[in-house]
Amino acid sequence: MILNDFINKYVTKRNDSMFRIDIESHNEELEKAIAGKSILVIGGAGCIGSSFIKAVLNYHPGALYIVDINENALAELIRDLRSTNGLYLPDEFVSYPMDYCSTTFRRMFRKHCGFDIIGNFSAHKHVRSEKDIYSVEALLRNNVINAKKLLDLLVEYPPSVYFCVSTDKAVNPVNIMGASKRIMEDLIFSYSEIFPVKTARFANVAFSNGSLPAGFIARMEKMQPISAPSDVKRYFVSPTESGQICMLSAILGENREIFFPKLEEEQMMTFDSIAMDLLKEHGYDVLQCSSDQEAKEKAEALKDGSRKYPVYFSRSNTSGEKAFEEFYTKFESVDNGRFLSLGVIVDKTAPSRIAVEELVKQLDAIFEKDNTTKETIIALIKSYLPNFEHIEMGKSLDGKM
Repeated sequence: MILNDFINKYVTKRNDSMFRIDIESHNEELEKAIAGKSILVIGGAGCIGSSFIKAVLNYHPGALYIVDINENALAELIRDLRSTNGLYLPDEFVSYPMDYCSTTFRRMFRKHCGFDIIGNFSAHKHVRSEKDIYSVEALLRNNVINAKKLLDLLVEYPPSVYFCVSTDKAVNPVNIMGASKRIMEDLIFSYSEIFPVKTARFANVAFSNGSLPAGFIARMEKMQPISAPSDVKRYFVSPTESGQICMLSAILGENREIFFPKLEEEQMMTFDSIAMDLLKEHGYDVLQCSSDQEAKEKAEALKDGSRKYPVYFSRSNTSGEKAFEEFYTKFESVDNGRFLSLGVIVDKTAPSRIAVEELVKQLDAIFEKDNTTKETIIALIKSYLPNFEHIEMGKSLDGKM
């Protein structure tokens, strides 16, 4: 079974995109908004960025520029796009392995006098990105500090659409990654008087790069044991759906609107159930182990042809893991009638540009101090986001198998 079929059968449990009807009913509007336009996609070689690219290519943009620091992933994306039968590619189609905060990027952007549609998918997206002060700094620089530098550059040549990805973890955040995305929402909305900004909060992308389910496949390829939490439930969308929701938000959304998928609680999945279905689909019996070490020892038998696959499933005990997922707070206004498969958070006011800029300055300055700690950063973020309730367990995901 190919991966997309597995996702449809066992994870999303739908054979077609949940956004198909909304896309079809707005085809003319999408074509009018995208056809002939110049598009810049930052972080385009990642799972969501590349899926966004494939979604918008159906509507014949006039130019497509892709920027990503992952040179190998960018090369593979180009091969994928060039090898897909029937996929439209504009004559002006360029990829650049470069940092969007670099001097080179700014030179390229100014040379082109900006772009009509800009999608920014460059972000730290994993909760495991907060381990110590250095990993926290890298996360906040990418998701907030450097994002502001990009927005300041866009002011020179304002786009007709600016989109970037948020996350369900930005709602009542319990980890620094989620809080950074919540701050990012305020940051982009503070520029909304200069150019239209849109974003989307959505669920886990099934088998996306670096995700735990993608790790299951990597472990199986290396005949290594599989580990997963048994008590963490998450919403999932397919990679294709992730690009589609971003396209719909970017093109059909109004200024300062946030899109999210209409998913019901019973559609949540646990990671251990995904692992068990994957193993069974590959002809293995699941061998439950009581520890990482036992699972690693039992995995040696796989090299001799054993069809009993060792797994270690346990309750979550790492920092920043939220017990449940939500897409909006009780203080946000939601329009559930505009689309069949999408809800829209509306009537968001433009945040104080001064307040957001002050926070960014404080973050930038505090990282220059030798005695800055993770706890100092958490306290600073909480002063800006009073509902930020960080869950600290003293152990990061990097401490687990």
